[in-house]
Amino acid sequence: MTLDAVRSREVAERINSKARKPFDNAYHAALVIEGALYVQGFLILPGKPYRLLEHGWLELEDCIIDPSLPHLHQSPESLRYFPAQRLTVTQLKAAVEEAKEDYPEDDPLPIYGSTPYEYYGDVMLGGQEYLTAYQAAEAQCHALMQQLADRN
Repeated sequence: MTLDAVRSREVAERINSKARKPFDNAYHAALVIEGALYVQGFLILPGKPYRLLEHGWLELEDCIIDPSLPHLHQSPESLRYFPAQRLTVTQLKAAVEEAKEDYPEDDPLPIYGSTPYEYYGDVMLGGQEYLTAYQAAEAQCHALMQQLADRN
């Protein structure tokens, strides 16, 4: 699926997107874009080394909308997304409300789904789908770093 940079920037402006708040940005964007799925997963940012981040964005039938795009300071073509969890707006609202009730002192986002949780990286958050997405993103990161090394 391809990132729509123009629509991502339009949505970012519309919701007043904030730096370092990808889950909040995706949540607010999901509330204003009809038919969008809220997605949590991992994002690879280019660089030396490439960086793997936990991230949130939206998916429509034909594209990815990332309301955090203006804050990433990267060319849209260089970004790679690895989805772990997709929620409809109805599921998203219900999960946020439940998190607010169960853990009022904590931020309700990101949403990690049901247990059992798996380790990915050095943390344990999310179920098997998180581990699968993390491993795919990590493998892609290593491949990209190898490509850089081979060119030099």
